[in-house]
Amino acid sequence: MDSIIQTITTGNFVWFTFAVSAVLIVFAAMKLASNGDVIAARTKISGMFVGVLLLAGATSLPEVLTGISSVLAGEPNLAAGNFFGSSAFNMFILAILDVLGKDQRILRISAFKHALSGSLAVFLCTLVLFFLCANPLLNTINFQIGWVGIDSLIIAAFYVFSVYLINKNDSSDITTDLSEEELRSIPSLKAGIIGFFLASLILLVATPLMVKSSATIADITGLGTSFIGSTLVAFITSLPELVTSIAAFKIGAPEMAIGNLFGSNMFNMFGLALTDVFFTSGRFIGAIDPSFLIAGMLGVLLTSLALVGNVTQFKRFRHMETDSVLMAIIYFAGTYLLYIQSRM
Repeated sequence: MDSIIQTITTGNFVWFTFAVSAVLIVFAAMKLASNGDVIAARTKISGMFVGVLLLAGATSLPEVLTGISSVLAGEPNLAAGNFFGSSAFNMFILAILDVLGKDQRILRISAFKHALSGSLAVFLCTLVLFFLCANPLLNTINFQIGWVGIDSLIIAAFYVFSVYLINKNDSSDITTDLSEEELRSIPSLKAGIIGFFLASLILLVATPLMVKSSATIADITGLGTSFIGSTLVAFITSLPELVTSIAAFKIGAPEMAIGNLFGSNMFNMFGLALTDVFFTSGRFIGAIDPSFLIAGMLGVLLTSLALVGNVTQFKRFRHMETDSVLMAIIYFAGTYLLYIQSRM
């Protein structure tokens, strides 16, 4: 009887710890994004760079820190699930924005402006999945330098090249140039940098707590770290993208919202490669369970469908585009497959 009570008490405490750490992570990430806006405005960073790179990097920092904390805690599958699951959820956010937009046809408004960033996101995720499929071969040829996988170095290098391509081809109408009156209404550059730094410290404290409680929840529920990482943890770390994208959409900047989501998917793959530096047991991708191919392909399918919707006319289904309806169906169907897989 005492053991049952202890189990229930422990379970309640774990869920409480998870909830508190999740709230802190979302709060800190939102502060990162808002202070990132201040830095962008004060330094006059313009165009797509804001949505695809700066904003995406700020809102994706929870995923990176969660991945690093997971491998340091000996939970590589939790880290992988977080990255792949977050990429899939980011595309589901587009369907949510489509509902909020009603008759605004959000995926049509941005037209070809995000074809490059979306295509690069698909390529980076596919590149990760290629190396994951090649694990049986790569694990036999010592495909690493020191403890870091050469595949991770290739992914990181291509991300840097992608940043260069986006910056070079930035033809967006979005700009952070503000009038003198508008500049007086926002904090100083110093305040923005300090706020960004303090929010990062909160993330550094809260993220390990969420990772530890998530691993315990996976044990208690019997669902495993792969499913918990791909769904619950991915949902929490993607909430900043959801809130930031909705905020950008409501102020009439759908291009920035979509750029944030495509950019976050790119950054997630870079984060996965960066995590390899902290995984000292060998190649991080080499340690990822093959079952993550489903989660990874779910992200690729949804991002590809978002790209199709970006350049093609579909009939509307009530207040949603047909492609957005399909994205929602595919997301939930894929999540259900992951659940079935976790029970096998």
